[in-house]
Amino acid sequence: MLVLVAVFCFSEEFKIALFHTSDLHGNIFPVDYALNNPSDVGLAKLSTLLKSVEDEIYYTVAIDTGDFIQGTPLEYYHAKIDNEPIDPMIKVMNYMGYLSTTIGNHEFNYGMGLLKKAASEADFFFLSANVVKRFTEIPYFEPYITVEIDENGITFAVLGLTTDFIPNWEDVYNIAEVDFLDPVETAKKYVPMLKEIADVVIVAYHGGFERDLKTGEPVEEISGENVGYRLLKEVPGIDVLLTGHQHRLIAEIVDGVVVSQPSNWGKNAGLITLTFDNAGGDWELTGKDIKMLSTAGVKADPEVIAMVQGYEDKVQEWLDTPVGVAVGDFYVNDPLETRMGDSALIEFVNKVQQYYSGVEISSSALFTNEIKGWKSGPITLRDINGVYIYANTLKVIEVTGQDIKDALEVSAGYFDVKDGEVIVNDTWVNPKPRHYNYDMWEGIEYVIDPTKSIGERIVELNYEGAPLDMEGTYEMVLNNYRAGGGGGYSMFKGKKVTKDIMVEVSELMADYILENSTIEATIDNNWYVKK
Repeated sequence: MLVLVAVFCFSEEFKIALFHTSDLHGNIFPVDYALNNPSDVGLAKLSTLLKSVEDEIYYTVAIDTGDFIQGTPLEYYHAKIDNEPIDPMIKVMNYMGYLSTTIGNHEFNYGMGLLKKAASEADFFFLSANVVKRFTEIPYFEPYITVEIDENGITFAVLGLTTDFIPNWEDVYNIAEVDFLDPVETAKKYVPMLKEIADVVIVAYHGGFERDLKTGEPVEEISGENVGYRLLKEVPGIDVLLTGHQHRLIAEIVDGVVVSQPSNWGKNAGLITLTFDNAGGDWELTGKDIKMLSTAGVKADPEVIAMVQGYEDKVQEWLDTPVGVAVGDFYVNDPLETRMGDSALIEFVNKVQQYYSGVEISSSALFTNEIKGWKSGPITLRDINGVYIYANTLKVIEVTGQDIKDALEVSAGYFDVKDGEVIVNDTWVNPKPRHYNYDMWEGIEYVIDPTKSIGERIVELNYEGAPLDMEGTYEMVLNNYRAGGGGGYSMFKGKKVTKDIMVEVSELMADYILENSTIEATIDNNWYVKK
């Protein structure tokens, strides 16, 4: 796909600015929906930043690298309750003049119908060269675009790539029309071809880095979920590598390649400046620069706010709808303390999963340290959506006792001990926080000893009052991401699925509270971490 842009340039120097966003996750308004407090996030603030860049640099192009139509009550409401209008994220990104987005894993969460609707409403391109039509190697979306800046003849190309790990997490119903090819092999096919026709090749990859960019040492389990380091080392010809998925903040130049990852939710935007010189008669790329622009303290664009205020008003009214009453507190005062012993909030989430699955053994997580839950009194949809922030559904799978033990050992690696105090293991917060991968269980009894070596920390593990049978078979309920092995839980990958519960967990929580009217905070203390 070739796009012609008329730009008049008469100087010997020309600059292109790439305004890079990623993992916006439905954030437009500068608000924390769980607490209804101001927050330095969202497209409205990014729009103000983009306008300031456009005022300074002659030619500016906005490129997103995916995960943008899911993640807030605003997008949930649009997807599930009132899907008739244009997607609010699309509406704002159209206004901001985005050139393209890359398909992210969360683009599939609401199914292909919602994704295709969003793509049809966009004035910008949905890219991915390695998301292909089922049983073919034909890209489902545009694989790349080339942009020729008229008058001076500079051409740049943007190649879209998506993590091919999506089938490990996503419900098969949501991805039935597509297959996923290897991103590195796909890049090896396209980059040399694009290098022949473009002065600059930009790879926009919804994925991150499996290794440290300086040392090459692994920063996570080398699973194939993130292959950014391989793209840098194995695919010559890339000038700019725009990444996402990991929610990290990266702004570096590695082996001459500009590398950007602007965190998440619109907290930052990467600004890559490419300088061209035509002193010799032909334009030549002579300079590359990158910096991160923060939305902290930036005023939200009033035009953006005005164009989607109607959406927001409906969502805020919906969020404040009471669904029941709590007796006792389902509240997180200290996230570390909550992860060290049974709590009313996590026990409730597991109880809901047990109820709708009919299975005794259940696991769930406290996804971030910002989640607080709710206190005694009315429970609103805002409370529920603030606790369960992902569009996960549930699966019941068959596992062995050894699988359960192995999974518990993965979670037990969350802890470290320093000066006699239990703390969070640094590998779980750097290079990115992964609190969502620490699971807490109901239906079994267990004890974690963080002073022991990783892999040997589960010192007690019982089921129905007796030691868990390592060779025995059990059913357990967990979210679809974890059931696919997501987060390092490879022991669950490929297990027999005995039941799919195709309703998002936040909906199940709301249904459970509506059905019972009043819920009581309970803690059965079936597990704890030794202090």
